[in-house]
Amino acid sequence: MLLVVDVGNTQTHLGTYRDGVLHEHWRFATVRTSTADELGAALRALLGLRGVTFDLIDASIVSSTVPQLRPEWTAMARRYLGHEMPAVGPGLKTGMPIRYDNPREIGPDRLVNAVAAYERLGGPCVVVDFGTAVTHDIVSADGEYLGGVIFPGVEISLEALSDRAAALPRIDLVEPRSLIGKSTVDAIRSGMIFGYAAMVDGVVGRLREQLGDATKAIATGGLAQTVVPFCDSLDDVDELLTLEGLRIIWERNQAA
Repeated sequence: MLLVVDVGNTQTHLGTYRDGVLHEHWRFATVRTSTADELGAALRALLGLRGVTFDLIDASIVSSTVPQLRPEWTAMARRYLGHEMPAVGPGLKTGMPIRYDNPREIGPDRLVNAVAAYERLGGPCVVVDFGTAVTHDIVSADGEYLGGVIFPGVEISLEALSDRAAALPRIDLVEPRSLIGKSTVDAIRSGMIFGYAAMVDGVVGRLREQLGDATKAIATGGLAQTVVPFCDSLDDVDELLTLEGLRIIWERNQAA
């Protein structure tokens, strides 16, 4: 069984694959000070909820946007799973040429998403990831990683709004009742949902002007389902895209 781990700034998403098929997946809050032992204890507890034990995990791979947690995850695998856990980054084969000024600056999750999207959609294509930041990652028709667009995520913007504007309340991010808010809470919800949908549509539209109308766009990330229903430019949504990309990269390195 293959364990894939996507460590994000806010959440860690992990899953198990058996014979190339996703068996189960879990999300938990990312704690940047976690040690290898704490990660091992958390992993054992989560796997146990579905009857999976450490002895069933014979391979693993990790992608981490939190640099200090990368060695903790690899140490956890060495200590508790009994094998080396490759980490997405320099030296690991992705099968995707990178056309970025400094490839080391690319968040590993962004590259993983690009690999999964191109495998699924072909190219050119765009991945929109609704996470701590909202990222657009672009792949050419020839399967090259071209670069991206990044702006602050929905939750970050909400926090900044309530922190900087004392009279505005913190709100739950749920579907607005209408475009025109009839209360302050409704107005904020409308601005966040419809505003982010408009930003995403605007960026994807400009990318299609540059790359061609045939460019496909797919969304992923923990907040995708909140905003995607109000977007007109997206062809598909898959909250498990990053896990699938990790599986693909792991398989490519076995064949290398």
